[in-house]
Formats: sequence, structure tokens, C-alpha cells
Amino acid sequence: LGFIFQSFNLINYKTALENVALPLYYQKMPRKQRQEKAMKYLEQVGLKEWSHHLPSELSGGQKQRVAIARAMVGEPKVLLADELTGALDSKTSYEVMELIQNINDQGNTILVVTHETDIAQMCKRIVHLRDGVIVKDEKVKQVRAKANV
Repeated sequence: LGFIFQSFNLINYKTALENVALPLYYQKMPRKQRQEKAMKYLEQVGLKEWSHHLPSELSGGQKQRVAIARAMVGEPKVLLADELTGALDSKTSYEVMELIQNINDQGNTILVVTHETDIAQMCKRIVHLRDGVIVKDEKVKQVRAKANV
């Protein structure tokens, strides 16, 4: 499982590259391999040039993309995204959802938790919960995110 948090949960004193590489450290991957793989995922989320910046030097959208790269670097079978756009403005939310849709299109399973109707509509299936119980489960026509909104 890979986790993407609303509050990013980046380590403030580590660069974007170090934040993304961290899960690989715990997998005992050699340092050079960790850095190469982390850079590959930062490039996939469009942040290669920002790899040596600290979280305090990144925008909210950039922090979320670092968090997405960190979640993906371990190549999980499922990504859990908890309110991944909750701390972002609308334009940045759509950019992040466009990235999430592209990741999903590559065959990755992503569970998105959201209270935002427009974000939910960008998914292929919506499961409504009330008090921890499924009250509705529906496949929907996915709205493609457009970052230039």
C-alpha cells in the first residue's frame, strides 16, 4: 500500500528527493539506487528540477506531488489518497487529480477519500459512506481533470 495524506507529511529538514527516497531506505535498498529511483518518480510528477528543495520552499501543489511520488516509489499495488486535495486551491486540485488519473490509467489502483463532489466525479467509481456503512456504490462516467481550469 502507498499512502497520500492531506497534510503531505513530508519531513521538513529533508529535500524532496530525500522524502521520496525514504521508503526505499526501509526496504534496505542501496543509497545510489534509492536516489535514482526517487529521481525517476520526481520526474514523473514534474518535479525533477525541485529535487533538492526543502518542503518549506515548495508550494502546496508541489508538496502534494512529492507526497504522491513518495507513495508510488515503493511500487504499491494500491494507493490510498486521504483528502489529497483538501489543502489545495481549485486549480492545483485539478492538476493533482490530472496526475492521479494518469497514474490510474497506467494500471494503478487508487482509492480517493474526499468530501468534494467535483473531485469524486473525477473517479471511475463512487462509494458513499454514512457512519461507516456503504449506502451507495456506483460506477460513474469519469470527468477528466483539466489542469488549466
